[in-house]
Amino acid sequence: MFVLGIDPGLTRCGYGVVDWSGPNKVRAVSAGVIRTEHTEDLPKRLATLHVEISELIAEFAPGVVAIERVLFQVNVSTAMAVGHASGVVMAAGAVAGCEVVQYSPNEIKLAVAGYGNADKQQVERMVRAQLHLDVELKPVDAADAVAVALCHTAIEGAPKSTVSL
Repeated sequence: MFVLGIDPGLTRCGYGVVDWSGPNKVRAVSAGVIRTEHTEDLPKRLATLHVEISELIAEFAPGVVAIERVLFQVNVSTAMAVGHASGVVMAAGAVAGCEVVQYSPNEIKLAVAGYGNADKQQVERMVRAQLHLDVELKPVDAADAVAVALCHTAIEGAPKSTVSL
């Protein structure tokens, strides 16, 4: 199953696709960044993002679209832009029939790097290590998106605990 990971943003929206065939069986497929021009009107930028995300979904037919959840931003306009981008991605995934899930930044860092306060360089190095990649994933938005996809595979691939009464 393909998992499409998204690091949402309006100017730069990172995406990463991994092929997940079971616990510890993950392969890198694609990663990159969708860019929109800051000089364009918001509706046009959101439309561009929608088209690009829809094309990725059509190309890879992911079973899951995993998105980094925005929990806090100092800059309100940045938070709004990321929120708009997240909404577009969630809608595109839902319309295509994909399962859509969100993970917090700490969940992603913990699942990928083993430490909820890992910095971007640590996360990028762990993404490369887990996927056996020799080259850096650039820009960082692409590495972050792959980390989101890997987070989903780690969380869903983990044994489920049961409680006996």
